[in-house]
Amino acid sequence: MTAVDEARSSGDERREGVPRRRRERAERGFAAVRSALTAWLSRPLADFHLILATCGMLGAIGIVMVLSASSVSSYSPGSDSSVYALFQRHVLFCLIGTVVFWLGVRVPLKRIRTLSSAGVVVCLGLLALVLTPLGRSVNGSQGWFVIGPLSLQPVEVAKVALALWGAHILVVKYNVLHQWRHLLVPLVPVALLMFALVMAQPDLGGTITLGVVLVSLLWFAGAPKRLFGVIFAAGVAGVVTLALVAQYRLDRVMTFLNPDEDPLGKGLQANQALYALADGGLFGKGLGQGQSKWAYLPNVQHDFIFALIGEELGFVGSVVVISLFGLLAFVGLRIAVRNLDPWIRIVAGTLTVWLVAQAAINIGYVVGLLPVTGVTLPMISYGGTSLLVTMLLFGILANCARHEPEAVAALRTQGPGKFGRLMRLPAPDPYRPPAKRRGSGRGAPAKGGRPAARSARSASTPDRRRAAPEYGRRSTPRGGARRGTQTRRGRR
Repeated sequence: MTAVDEARSSGDERREGVPRRRRERAERGFAAVRSALTAWLSRPLADFHLILATCGMLGAIGIVMVLSASSVSSYSPGSDSSVYALFQRHVLFCLIGTVVFWLGVRVPLKRIRTLSSAGVVVCLGLLALVLTPLGRSVNGSQGWFVIGPLSLQPVEVAKVALALWGAHILVVKYNVLHQWRHLLVPLVPVALLMFALVMAQPDLGGTITLGVVLVSLLWFAGAPKRLFGVIFAAGVAGVVTLALVAQYRLDRVMTFLNPDEDPLGKGLQANQALYALADGGLFGKGLGQGQSKWAYLPNVQHDFIFALIGEELGFVGSVVVISLFGLLAFVGLRIAVRNLDPWIRIVAGTLTVWLVAQAAINIGYVVGLLPVTGVTLPMISYGGTSLLVTMLLFGILANCARHEPEAVAALRTQGPGKFGRLMRLPAPDPYRPPAKRRGSGRGAPAKGGRPAARSARSASTPDRRRAAPEYGRRSTPRGGARRGTQTRRGRR
């Protein structure tokens, strides 16, 4: 080989070595980031801090976007109204919601569970009273109580009551959930009564969200999969029936199927939302620069605020909002998996699915994937009762995060921490399984909040205790050597 060939080959090796070294550095950097993220997520209060961060970021985005969206609709020519009127009310609701969030974290979960039964009774009464002359009709739905400047939408509170009470009933009847009548009664009849009262208003969006809560409760309680097939078929039949009996619902469905049939009438909102998203491009027009709020997109601060986000913040801003709800789904289900209390597992999973599903429905019909149903975007859309209820749900999720076994151990040994001292939160009590009665053993719930298989419930009591370490006690195996003079006993 000549000197020229040797120089050429060495140059090729150097050129090939540069991208290899770059890939190695990138892999090392990715591995370092992954290990650091894994280490941070393994901290006892990581889920609690993530819930606080997610709630704060969604609330901040909501405040900014409501300010931009409501400035035009707040102003009325010839009157003394301010362009900040709706924004000021939204900020006031956020401040009240902060107190509600603190109550959700501060009140013990045992007290919340105890009050859930009374809450369902009160909510059923409110849903019935709102249909009387005491209720007020807003946007064609008689679902509001209005007293001076204050208003209340009972269906929003009823969703919370159904989630908490339904989880309580399913946990109390856990040993007999393999029987259909115990699985469905009284949860399903009470939920159907709520559906009927809400549809009498009528409020299709509230009914859909109540359905999401019911299905989530049954799923995390371990209901048979064939039941969800029946529920899906019944839901499709119900949607078709409701669409046929009311002309405005049929118009929504037909507009979804053919949005260009009446672009300036029935399909105005759907088409203008797509135009706003298209005008935003990659980075958007900038905050306050959107044109859709100038009466081109009606009620943009309510149900279609995601369209304004896409117009002013572009594709990047839309992805950030969707990513925050994805983070909420991850953290909420992680809280459900890491808890030992079956009631907390079902509640955390149900509330997470509720919030994420509501956001998915709202974003779905804004981008044209679903018919318009009038469901708000949690923490971002303008609203009073819905915003307060959403912040209460975040507070309960944060409370559930503080009851994870590692979090309980850290809070009881190392103190409440900075956020705990700031919010004056008491140390949570460790979970203690209920006392087992003779002949009525309890199977352990599977990971993710779902009970064990039905066959496990018919096993003998000693077998169940060995198969369910989170419900039993740690003890030295038979025939094994003991460490020390005392038996190892303790609770996780």
